[in-house]
Amino acid sequence: MSQKATKTWCLRLLPLLLFFISFVTYYCSYAILQSYGGTGKALNGSKSLCGGWITQKKWESLNFNITRRTQLFLKLEDFFWREHLSEQALPYGIKGSELMLLKVLAVTPTYQLPPDIENLECRTCAVIGNGFAIKNSSLGSIINKYNVVFRLNDAPVRGYEDDVGNKTTMRFFYPESASANPGLHNEPSTLMVMVPFKQQDLRWLKEILYNEKRVRKGFWKPPPQIWLGDVSKIRVLDPHFLHQTADRLLQIPLHPNSKQMPVHPTTGILAVFVALNYCDVVHVAGFGYPGSRTPRQPIHYYGYDTMKSMKNSYHDVKHEAQVLKRLEDSGAISYLHQHL
Repeated sequence: MSQKATKTWCLRLLPLLLFFISFVTYYCSYAILQSYGGTGKALNGSKSLCGGWITQKKWESLNFNITRRTQLFLKLEDFFWREHLSEQALPYGIKGSELMLLKVLAVTPTYQLPPDIENLECRTCAVIGNGFAIKNSSLGSIINKYNVVFRLNDAPVRGYEDDVGNKTTMRFFYPESASANPGLHNEPSTLMVMVPFKQQDLRWLKEILYNEKRVRKGFWKPPPQIWLGDVSKIRVLDPHFLHQTADRLLQIPLHPNSKQMPVHPTTGILAVFVALNYCDVVHVAGFGYPGSRTPRQPIHYYGYDTMKSMKNSYHDVKHEAQVLKRLEDSGAISYLHQHL
């Protein structure tokens, strides 16, 4: 074979060789990534999980456009001087609630997360659900090692530290799920992130902030009439994230007809979507509901609520479970414990 023919043959094989090397590298890296989910390993050397090639493939594996936005909360200076205000009312926009939101943002801070988190080259995040699956998991010390820990609603920490840890960076809540005294189960630095689903939610927050007369109508469950949280830690989540969770992640109808009961994302799946946008590594724990055959099975790691309490809910938990499974299969998230 001539030297020219040999050179031509080698050049033809080169793309195949490069593809093979990339293929092997990806799956070895993916195996390393997956080993952190469901094994209870600590985050020693967690920076290796943030390899650019791994994270790029992770986002590419999702069948929706992740925004990678790092501005999570509404800010006064950014929001009210835009030329085009929201065309939708809550929960996916603020049309009709502008003045109420203006008053809320006027007395709450405008900065985002602390600089020591914002400036990280790689953010490792844990989203801690309230599900029974985390009970007796002994994951507390592992959860505390993540850069950012998301918690939901009024889920307690004190007394459950061995399983759920005690670090809380952000807690997502709405009035009906608010704790009257957030200091009991949150650190002083915890950001209390309001997720407004309806206009009454912003009204409740405004009444708390300005110590106005409370209006009790419009809630499916009475919210706290006195809230002892630190006003400087309150943030309002941009409705963009709830909209994208519903539209792109869950693909649920945003404008159901009058005969259909509206379906909205849970705060849990919303927190997962926010984490996918904000974090480089997303691990979850405490997600999943028991099967319908066990209606008396507790659904939380605390309290006595069962699946019966989910009846007539505005959430489709079965569909959300399928979406979480798809995210897990794609490598976008990993579980910290065994799950069904």
